[in-house]
Amino acid sequence: MENSIAYCGLSCESCPIYLATLEQDEILKQKMRELIAEECSTLYNINLSHREISDCDGCRSESGRLFSGCYQCEIRKCAASKDLESCGYCSGYACEILEKHFSLEPGARKRLDIIRKTFLS
Repeated sequence: MENSIAYCGLSCESCPIYLATLEQDEILKQKMRELIAEECSTLYNINLSHREISDCDGCRSESGRLFSGCYQCEIRKCAASKDLESCGYCSGYACEILEKHFSLEPGARKRLDIIRKTFLS
């Protein structure tokens, strides 16, 4: 399970950005990116054009393909600076930044809680 889970608990397997990365049909990929740009604006107040939605293999990926918004992600920066595989392993879990994230993405909390429970067992 953990390999497809971002630091913050998002699931790459259901992430629209990751799904657009996998899409082979370029017309459909563009439409998916247009919807992603709208969602970024609506949910996260991040204004991007569909051209700015880059391919992504997950924020923990070592391939070099990373969604442009991930470069500014405070959660990603924090977890990487602490050399954590997941925020679920952090001694400060769940911090204020994660709590705000969880208010938008409650499924992320559930995934990280499972990781944390396994880690503490």
